[in-house]
Amino acid sequence: MRVISRKTLITYYSEHPQAKDALEEWYNKTNNAEWHNLSDIRNTFNSVDYAGNQHYVFNIKGNDFRLVVVIKFSPMHVYTRFVGTHAEYDRIADIKNI
Repeated sequence: MRVISRKTLITYYSEHPQAKDALEEWYNKTNNAEWHNLSDIRNTFNSVDYAGNQHYVFNIKGNDFRLVVVIKFSPMHVYTRFVGTHAEYDRIADIKNI
């Protein structure tokens, strides 16, 4: 998979260093993955949830943080849409349209 917007991850963990290792691990695993469906993603990350409209939610660092991405399986691209704390995630009104 090709992760688009890695800079978003780097910017976030530059301000929240406790998230760095977990986000880098997610990035490396995702960048080396070949996902074709939700089942493939769950083989890599068993805590992923599908939110609709091609949006997937990952628990990061034991659910301290949330990462929302859009996955386009055909071109094998992953677009970062949101990274933040669980509390910040809970304030998002419509996950599938961010």
